[in-house]
Amino acid sequence: MRAISQDVLGGPEVLHEVVRPVPQPGPSEILVRVRATALNPTDWKHRVLTGLFLPEPPFVLGWDVSGEVVATGTGVTLFHPGDEVFGMLPYPHGHGAAAEYVTGPARAFARKPANLDHTRSAAIPLAALTAWQALVDTANVQAGQRVLIHAASGGVGHFAVQIAKSRGAHVIGTASAANHDFLRRLGVDEVIDYRATDFTEAVNGVDVVLDPIDEAHALRSLRTLRPGGMLVSIRAFGADQLLAAAAELGVRAELLLVEADHAGMSALAALAESGALRPEIAAVFPLADAAKGHALGETNRTAGKIVLTVD
Repeated sequence: MRAISQDVLGGPEVLHEVVRPVPQPGPSEILVRVRATALNPTDWKHRVLTGLFLPEPPFVLGWDVSGEVVATGTGVTLFHPGDEVFGMLPYPHGHGAAAEYVTGPARAFARKPANLDHTRSAAIPLAALTAWQALVDTANVQAGQRVLIHAASGGVGHFAVQIAKSRGAHVIGTASAANHDFLRRLGVDEVIDYRATDFTEAVNGVDVVLDPIDEAHALRSLRTLRPGGMLVSIRAFGADQLLAAAAELGVRAELLLVEADHAGMSALAALAESGALRPEIAAVFPLADAAKGHALGETNRTAGKIVLTVD
Protein backbone atom coordinates (compact mmCIF):
# COMPACT_ATOMS: atom_id res chain seq x y z
CA MET A 1 0.00 0.00 0.00
CA ARG A 2 1.00 3.64 -0.45
CA ALA A 3 1.59 5.83 2.58
CA ILE A 4 3.10 9.23 3.35
CA SER A 5 6.08 8.93 5.66
CA GLN A 6 9.10 10.91 6.82
CA ASP A 7 12.58 9.80 7.86
CA VAL A 8 13.58 13.03 9.61
CA LEU A 9 11.88 15.94 11.35
CA GLY A 10 11.47 19.09 9.32
CA GLY A 11 9.35 21.09 6.89
CA PRO A 12 6.76 19.74 4.45
CA GLU A 13 9.56 18.69 2.11
CA VAL A 14 10.49 15.77 4.40
CA LEU A 15 7.21 14.02 3.54
CA HIS A 16 7.45 11.38 0.83
CA GLU A 17 5.47 8.46 -0.50
CA VAL A 18 6.49 4.95 0.55
CA VAL A 19 5.18 1.45 -0.06
CA ARG A 20 4.35 -0.64 2.99
CA PRO A 21 2.57 -3.96 3.61
CA VAL A 22 -1.16 -3.79 4.20
CA PRO A 23 -1.68 -4.17 7.97
CA GLN A 24 -3.85 -6.92 9.39
CA PRO A 25 -6.52 -6.32 12.04
CA GLY A 26 -5.91 -7.75 15.48
CA PRO A 27 -8.55 -8.64 18.08
CA SER A 28 -11.28 -5.97 18.33
CA GLU A 29 -9.79 -4.13 15.31
CA ILE A 30 -10.98 -3.39 11.80
CA LEU A 31 -9.01 -2.94 8.59
CA VAL A 32 -10.22 0.13 6.68
CA ARG A 33 -9.58 1.07 3.07
CA VAL A 34 -8.97 4.78 3.52
CA ARG A 35 -10.80 7.01 1.04
CA ALA A 36 -9.91 10.32 2.67
CA THR A 37 -8.00 11.65 5.66
CA ALA A 38 -7.89 15.19 7.04
CA LEU A 39 -4.97 17.25 8.30
CA ASN A 40 -4.87 18.89 11.71
CA PRO A 41 -2.33 21.22 13.36
CA THR A 42 -1.07 18.25 15.36
CA ASP A 43 0.16 16.73 12.08
CA TRP A 44 2.60 19.52 11.27
CA LYS A 45 3.62 19.93 14.91
CA HIS A 46 4.63 16.27 15.08
CA ARG A 47 6.28 16.51 11.67
CA VAL A 48 8.60 19.23 13.00
CA LEU A 49 9.10 18.55 16.71
CA THR A 50 10.27 15.60 18.73
CA GLY A 51 9.25 15.04 22.31
CA LEU A 52 5.55 15.79 21.88
CA PHE A 53 3.96 12.34 21.91
CA LEU A 54 5.62 10.34 19.13
CA PRO A 55 9.08 8.79 18.96
CA GLU A 56 11.67 9.81 16.41
CA PRO A 57 10.71 9.13 12.75
CA PRO A 58 10.20 7.30 10.52
CA PHE A 59 6.45 7.38 11.00
CA VAL A 60 3.21 7.88 9.09
CA LEU A 61 1.09 10.71 10.48
CA GLY A 62 -2.68 11.22 10.34
CA TRP A 63 -5.56 10.38 12.68
CA ASP A 64 -8.73 11.14 10.68
CA VAL A 65 -10.21 8.30 8.61
CA SER A 66 -13.16 7.87 6.28
CA GLY A 67 -13.42 4.71 4.23
CA GLU A 68 -14.75 1.15 3.96
CA VAL A 69 -14.23 -1.82 6.23
CA VAL A 70 -12.21 -4.51 4.44
CA ALA A 71 -11.77 -7.03 7.24
CA THR A 72 -12.53 -7.44 10.92
CA GLY A 73 -10.50 -8.96 13.73
CA THR A 74 -11.66 -11.42 16.34
CA GLY A 75 -14.53 -10.18 18.47
CA VAL A 76 -15.75 -7.32 16.28
CA THR A 77 -19.55 -7.13 16.07
CA LEU A 78 -20.17 -3.47 15.23
CA PHE A 79 -19.02 -3.60 11.60
CA HIS A 80 -18.68 -5.97 8.69
CA PRO A 81 -16.72 -5.83 5.42
CA GLY A 82 -18.26 -3.27 3.08
CA ASP A 83 -19.53 -0.95 5.82
CA GLU A 84 -18.67 2.71 5.34
CA VAL A 85 -17.13 4.16 8.49
CA PHE A 86 -15.37 7.23 9.77
CA GLY A 87 -13.41 7.83 12.94
CA MET A 88 -10.29 8.99 14.72
CA LEU A 89 -7.41 6.62 15.36
CA PRO A 90 -6.57 6.63 19.10
CA TYR A 91 -4.76 9.88 19.79
CA PRO A 92 -1.83 10.30 19.95
CA HIS A 93 -0.25 6.88 19.43
CA GLY A 94 -2.70 5.48 16.87
CA HIS A 95 -1.37 7.60 14.01
CA GLY A 96 -1.03 6.28 10.45
CA ALA A 97 -4.11 7.48 8.53
CA ALA A 98 -2.11 9.02 5.66
CA ALA A 99 -2.14 5.69 3.84
CA GLU A 100 -4.30 3.49 1.64
CA TYR A 101 -5.15 1.12 4.50
CA VAL A 102 -5.19 1.43 8.27
CA THR A 103 -6.16 -0.68 11.25
CA GLY A 104 -7.73 0.62 14.45
CA PRO A 105 -10.04 -0.35 17.30
CA ALA A 106 -13.56 -0.96 15.99
CA ARG A 107 -14.96 1.34 18.67
CA ALA A 108 -12.85 4.24 17.46
CA PHE A 109 -15.18 4.34 14.44
CA ALA A 110 -18.84 4.96 13.67
CA ARG A 111 -20.94 4.58 10.55
CA LYS A 112 -20.22 7.35 8.06
CA PRO A 113 -22.99 9.95 7.75
CA ALA A 114 -25.16 8.86 4.86
CA ASN A 115 -25.48 12.39 3.49
CA LEU A 116 -21.73 13.11 3.34
CA ASP A 117 -19.09 11.83 0.95
CA HIS A 118 -15.76 10.54 2.26
CA THR A 119 -14.05 13.89 1.76
CA ARG A 120 -16.46 15.70 4.06
CA SER A 121 -16.71 12.82 6.51
CA ALA A 122 -12.92 12.71 6.89
CA ALA A 123 -12.93 16.37 7.91
CA ILE A 124 -14.97 15.64 11.04
CA PRO A 125 -13.33 13.19 13.45
CA LEU A 126 -10.40 14.73 15.37
CA ALA A 127 -11.51 18.35 15.22
CA ALA A 128 -15.21 17.79 15.85
CA LEU A 129 -14.56 15.16 18.51
CA THR A 130 -12.31 17.65 20.29
CA ALA A 131 -15.10 20.23 20.21
CA TRP A 132 -17.70 17.67 21.33
CA GLN A 133 -15.62 16.43 24.25
CA ALA A 134 -14.85 20.01 25.30
CA LEU A 135 -18.35 21.47 25.08
CA VAL A 136 -20.58 18.47 25.74
CA ASP A 137 -18.65 15.92 27.81
CA THR A 138 -16.61 18.44 29.82
CA ALA A 139 -18.57 21.71 29.96
CA ASN A 140 -22.08 20.26 29.46
CA VAL A 141 -23.18 23.34 27.52
CA GLN A 142 -26.87 24.08 28.00
CA ALA A 143 -29.48 26.13 26.15
CA GLY A 144 -29.21 29.83 26.92
CA GLN A 145 -25.59 29.72 28.07
CA ARG A 146 -23.07 32.14 26.59
CA VAL A 147 -20.10 30.37 24.99
CA LEU A 148 -16.92 32.08 23.78
CA ILE A 149 -15.07 30.15 21.06
CA HIS A 150 -11.63 31.34 20.04
CA ALA A 151 -10.29 30.72 16.50
CA ALA A 152 -13.92 30.06 15.62
CA SER A 153 -13.32 29.68 11.89
CA GLY A 154 -10.62 27.03 12.33
CA GLY A 155 -10.92 23.26 12.29
CA VAL A 156 -11.96 22.77 15.91
CA GLY A 157 -13.59 26.20 16.13
CA HIS A 158 -16.08 25.92 13.30
CA PHE A 159 -17.30 22.56 14.62
CA ALA A 160 -17.48 23.97 18.16
CA VAL A 161 -19.71 26.79 16.92
CA GLN A 162 -22.15 24.34 15.36
CA ILE A 163 -22.16 22.00 18.35
CA ALA A 164 -22.82 24.87 20.76
CA LYS A 165 -25.61 26.23 18.55
CA SER A 166 -27.18 22.76 18.31
CA ARG A 167 -27.45 22.84 22.11
CA GLY A 168 -29.14 26.24 22.13
CA ALA A 169 -26.18 28.31 23.30
CA HIS A 170 -25.48 31.97 22.52
CA VAL A 171 -22.14 31.83 20.69
CA ILE A 172 -19.44 34.50 20.60
CA GLY A 173 -16.59 33.79 18.17
CA THR A 174 -13.20 35.38 17.61
CA ALA A 175 -11.72 35.40 14.12
CA SER A 176 -10.10 37.72 11.61
CA ALA A 177 -12.48 40.07 9.81
CA ALA A 178 -12.15 38.06 6.59
CA ASN A 179 -13.94 35.12 8.25
CA HIS A 180 -16.80 37.00 9.89
CA ASP A 181 -19.34 36.32 7.15
CA PHE A 182 -18.49 32.64 7.30
CA LEU A 183 -19.07 32.59 11.05
CA ARG A 184 -22.37 34.40 10.74
CA ARG A 185 -23.50 31.76 8.24
CA LEU A 186 -22.68 29.13 10.87
CA GLY A 187 -24.91 30.97 13.33
CA VAL A 188 -22.42 32.86 15.51
CA ASP A 189 -24.35 35.49 17.46
CA GLU A 190 -21.46 37.87 18.15
CA VAL A 191 -18.25 38.06 16.12
CA ILE A 192 -15.05 39.71 17.39
CA ASP A 193 -12.11 40.69 15.20
CA TYR A 194 -9.22 39.66 17.45
CA ARG A 195 -6.84 41.86 15.45
CA ALA A 196 -8.81 45.04 16.08
CA THR A 197 -10.47 44.37 19.43
CA ASP A 198 -9.25 43.19 22.81
CA PHE A 199 -11.70 40.39 23.53
CA THR A 200 -11.18 40.76 27.29
CA GLU A 201 -12.71 44.23 27.05
CA ALA A 202 -15.49 43.21 24.68
CA VAL A 203 -16.69 40.07 26.46
CA ASN A 204 -17.55 39.30 30.07
CA GLY A 205 -19.79 37.03 32.09
CA VAL A 206 -19.65 34.05 29.73
CA ASP A 207 -20.42 30.54 30.95
CA VAL A 208 -17.90 28.59 28.86
CA VAL A 209 -14.73 29.41 26.92
CA LEU A 210 -13.10 27.05 24.43
CA ASP A 211 -9.49 28.06 23.83
CA PRO A 212 -7.49 26.18 21.17
CA ILE A 213 -4.58 28.67 21.09
CA ASP A 214 -2.10 28.51 24.00
CA GLU A 215 -1.67 28.94 27.74
CA ALA A 216 -1.07 32.69 27.60
CA HIS A 217 -4.27 33.18 25.61
CA ALA A 218 -6.19 30.91 27.96
CA LEU A 219 -4.95 32.93 30.95
CA ARG A 220 -6.38 36.10 29.42
CA SER A 221 -9.62 34.31 28.62
CA LEU A 222 -10.25 33.48 32.27
CA ARG A 223 -11.20 37.12 32.79
CA THR A 224 -14.20 36.76 30.46
CA LEU A 225 -15.88 34.07 32.59
CA ARG A 226 -18.67 34.55 35.09
CA PRO A 227 -17.99 33.27 38.63
CA GLY A 228 -18.12 29.50 38.45
CA GLY A 229 -17.70 29.48 34.67
CA MET A 230 -15.42 27.05 32.86
CA LEU A 231 -12.57 27.35 30.39
CA VAL A 232 -11.51 24.32 28.36
CA SER A 233 -8.05 24.52 26.79
CA ILE A 234 -6.74 22.06 24.21
CA ARG A 235 -3.24 23.56 24.05
CA ALA A 236 -2.10 24.36 27.61
CA PHE A 237 -0.89 20.98 28.88
CA GLY A 238 0.94 20.97 32.19
CA ALA A 239 -0.39 24.49 32.77
CA ASP A 240 -0.07 24.83 36.53
CA GLN A 241 -0.23 28.61 36.21
CA LEU A 242 -3.55 28.41 34.36
CA LEU A 243 -5.12 26.12 36.94
CA ALA A 244 -3.91 28.28 39.82
CA ALA A 245 -5.16 31.47 38.17
CA ALA A 246 -8.58 29.91 37.56
CA ALA A 247 -8.90 28.88 41.20
CA GLU A 248 -7.93 32.37 42.32
CA LEU A 249 -10.64 33.91 40.12
CA GLY A 250 -13.32 31.49 41.24
CA VAL A 251 -13.64 29.82 37.86
CA ARG A 252 -12.69 26.39 36.52
CA ALA A 253 -10.07 25.43 33.93
CA GLU A 254 -9.84 22.04 32.27
CA LEU A 255 -7.09 20.75 29.95
CA LEU A 256 -8.42 18.41 27.26
CA LEU A 257 -6.65 15.82 25.14
CA VAL A 258 -9.06 14.29 22.62
CA GLU A 259 -9.82 10.57 22.93
CA ALA A 260 -11.13 8.02 20.44
CA ASP A 261 -14.83 7.65 21.18
CA HIS A 262 -17.48 5.55 19.41
CA ALA A 263 -20.35 7.25 21.24
CA GLY A 264 -19.03 10.71 20.40
CA MET A 265 -18.50 9.78 16.75
CA SER A 266 -22.03 8.37 16.56
CA ALA A 267 -23.42 11.60 18.03
CA LEU A 268 -21.47 13.64 15.47
CA ALA A 269 -22.75 11.42 12.67
CA ALA A 270 -26.32 12.05 13.83
CA LEU A 271 -25.70 15.81 13.92
CA ALA A 272 -24.24 15.69 10.41
CA GLU A 273 -27.19 13.69 9.09
CA SER A 274 -29.61 16.19 10.63
CA GLY A 275 -27.81 19.07 8.89
CA ALA A 276 -26.71 20.64 12.18
CA LEU A 277 -23.02 19.84 11.58
CA ARG A 278 -21.53 20.85 8.25
CA PRO A 279 -17.77 20.48 7.70
CA GLU A 280 -16.16 23.38 5.88
CA ILE A 281 -13.52 22.22 3.40
CA ALA A 282 -10.69 24.68 2.89
CA ALA A 283 -8.79 22.60 0.31
CA VAL A 284 -8.50 19.06 -1.06
CA PHE A 285 -5.26 17.41 -2.21
CA PRO A 286 -4.47 13.88 -3.40
CA LEU A 287 -2.47 11.79 -0.92
CA ALA A 288 0.71 12.21 -2.99
CA ASP A 289 0.50 15.99 -2.43
CA ALA A 290 0.38 15.76 1.36
CA ALA A 291 3.31 18.19 1.59
CA LYS A 292 1.22 20.86 -0.15
CA GLY A 293 -1.56 20.31 2.36
CA HIS A 294 0.86 20.67 5.26
CA ALA A 295 2.32 23.86 3.80
CA LEU A 296 -1.13 25.38 3.39
CA GLY A 297 -2.17 24.41 6.90
CA GLU A 298 0.89 26.01 8.43
CA THR A 299 -0.11 29.40 7.03
CA ASN A 300 -2.94 29.49 9.65
CA ARG A 301 -5.06 31.28 7.06
CA THR A 302 -7.59 28.61 6.21
CA ALA A 303 -11.21 28.37 7.32
CA GLY A 304 -12.28 24.80 7.99
CA LYS A 305 -10.32 21.67 7.15
CA ILE A 306 -7.73 20.44 4.63
CA VAL A 307 -8.42 16.94 3.31
CA LEU A 308 -6.27 14.37 1.49
CA THR A 309 -8.10 11.98 -0.83
CA VAL A 310 -6.80 8.44 -1.24
CA ASP A 311 -7.68 6.89 -4.62
